[in-house]
Amino acid sequence: MIKKLLENKLIRQILRFGVVGGLAFLIDYGIFTILSQFLHVHYLVASIISFSISVIFNYILSIKWVFDVTKKQDAKDFALFIILSVIGLGINSLIMYISVDLMHIHELIAKIIATAIVMVYNFISRKIFIEK
Repeated sequence: MIKKLLENKLIRQILRFGVVGGLAFLIDYGIFTILSQFLHVHYLVASIISFSISVIFNYILSIKWVFDVTKKQDAKDFALFIILSVIGLGINSLIMYISVDLMHIHELIAKIIATAIVMVYNFISRKIFIEK
């Protein structure tokens, strides 16, 4: 049964996306924690920096391993990825702001919440617009 599930393209993509997303989360969360907790960078600035670095990592692995992108990525496709990522960054920052400043949730917990929501957005938007 597990073998049959792994042969399903969508299931395989979701699992691979989860692995890439998990690694990107570790990069994002690790950099965020260092910047915000140890270097005392404002949580929104730290989140923008860590998110941006993890997006680059995520882009490379998503194109090479997760999604069926058979043609060479051109400037238009990369621009689309950047646009989707900027929207994701906006969602992430908004959730961070609402969680920390308005709801008084600790920034490390807020980062986990924001990342989980943006991860769903990323999969759906990249599946629709990048894989085509």
